[in-house]
Amino acid sequence: MRCFIAVDITDKAVIREIEALQSEIAASGASVKMVEKENLHITLLFLGEIHELAVDEAKRTLMEMEFEPFEMELRGVGAFPSVSSPRVVWIDVVSGREELIEINKYLISKLRKYVRDKREFIPHLTVCRVKRKTVKLSELCNRNKERSFGVQYVDQVKLKESKLTYKGPIYSDLFVKRL
Repeated sequence: MRCFIAVDITDKAVIREIEALQSEIAASGASVKMVEKENLHITLLFLGEIHELAVDEAKRTLMEMEFEPFEMELRGVGAFPSVSSPRVVWIDVVSGREELIEINKYLISKLRKYVRDKREFIPHLTVCRVKRKTVKLSELCNRNKERSFGVQYVDQVKLKESKLTYKGPIYSDLFVKRL
C-alpha cells in the first residue's frame, strides 16, 4: 500500500482562496496539474509502499500520539526547487508551522525504518505540479508571496492510502487521530 500521514485542508473559506489561486495559475498559460480540492493536504510523513504490518505500526503510532489541536495560517506562495524554475507551486504555513514540525519529528522517531526521504521537512501545501512553466507563473508566485489564504483549525492527523490512477491519485483515510 502506498501511504502517507497528513493534515487535510477542510476549511471552506481557505479552499475558496486556494481555488482562486489555482484559477490565476491556470490563466498564466503554464501547463500544470492542479491538486483537486478534495486532495488538498499537508504531508507530515510520506511512507511510500509499505506492507500491512507497517500500516498497523503507523496506526499504533498515531493512536499513541499526544498533541493538542492548533490553528495554522496558510500564507505566501512559493515553488520548489525555486520560483524562477518551478516544478511544484506551494502555499507556506506560517502560524502552526512549529506544531507541524514537532508532529513530523515524532512520526520520524517512531517510524524511522519506513522513512525514505531524508530531506528536511518543510511544512507546505502543494497547489499544483508544473509540466511547463511560463514567465507569468514565476511572476504570479512573486506577486503572491505575502498573500493570506486563511486559517485552518487542525484537530486531526490522518494515515492515508494513495492509489495512483491515470486521472491522478485517489486518497482514502486508513486511520484518523483526533488531537
